Amino acid sequence: MTMRTSKKTVTFRKPFILGGFDEVLPAGAYSVESDEDLLEGVSFPAYRRVLTVIHLHAKPGYPNRTQTLTIVPSELDAALERDKAPALPQEKSDRQAMERGEDEGMFVHPR
Repeated sequence: MTMRTSKKTVTFRKPFILGGFDEVLPAGAYSVESDEDLLEGVSFPAYRRVLTVIHLHAKPGYPNRTQTLTIVPSELDAALERDKAPALPQEKSDRQAMERGEDEGMFVHPR
């Protein structure tokens, strides 16, 4: 089978989480690679993705230790979409938290 590898760089503005990995990853640019196999027996070139990995940043104190994480492409896409979402202003998020508490039967003491 013929295999091809594509590479791209993705950038996160905020810390993020990818499914299957418990650690919060720092904002920044990350290299992503995808391997695809050529499908045999079709009348036009078609590829099937077999592996996608993201190269993580080295941790402080370990500059020569790199880590690569195998990921599901849709989880990467979802993380990038969450990163694009605007942050809620603190006042609005505080008000929403108080309303949720009241909806659950809690009494909120104003300060």
